[in-house]
Amino acid sequence: MTDKTYNVLFLCTGNSARSILAESILNKEGAGRFKAFSAGSQPKGEVNPHALKELDALGYPSTGFSSKSWDVFAEPGAPEMDFIFTVCDSAAGEACPVWIGHPMTAHWGVEDPAAVVGTEIEIQRAFAQAARFLKNRISAFVNLPLASIDRLALQQHVRQIGRLEGASVKSAKAE
Repeated sequence: MTDKTYNVLFLCTGNSARSILAESILNKEGAGRFKAFSAGSQPKGEVNPHALKELDALGYPSTGFSSKSWDVFAEPGAPEMDFIFTVCDSAAGEACPVWIGHPMTAHWGVEDPAAVVGTEIEIQRAFAQAARFLKNRISAFVNLPLASIDRLALQQHVRQIGRLEGASVKSAKAE
């Protein structure tokens, strides 16, 4: 067993909902084995309040988050990432910065709950569903034998995780 803490970056275009949900969930579920971060290619500048409400309802940390650019993690002195997961289809198709250390990447897209228009109940249901899909992916990820699996097999596993229930259109079509 290794004492290594793995750094994981969740990317989304706006960094206001899905990537924030994933960051909070992994930081708690990872129990110190993982340090999660989130960022966006075009950050909204504020975290969606429905995302924070959902985290709070599920017992995950819901404070201290900010919507920030992925450039923050490409600068000198930034934490070196071991894994980078895109959680929205548009971020998966964008040209990303060059990441130090060649982290393993995969697309874990889920539909955007912030795009749902409807009643408060419908919107909250969309956030609950996105959080559930992300929690399922994160649970599968934290249970991988990271210290004893070869890189090729690990890459296959993290890509397969992106095709679990609730995969967005791009994730479902991925190889």
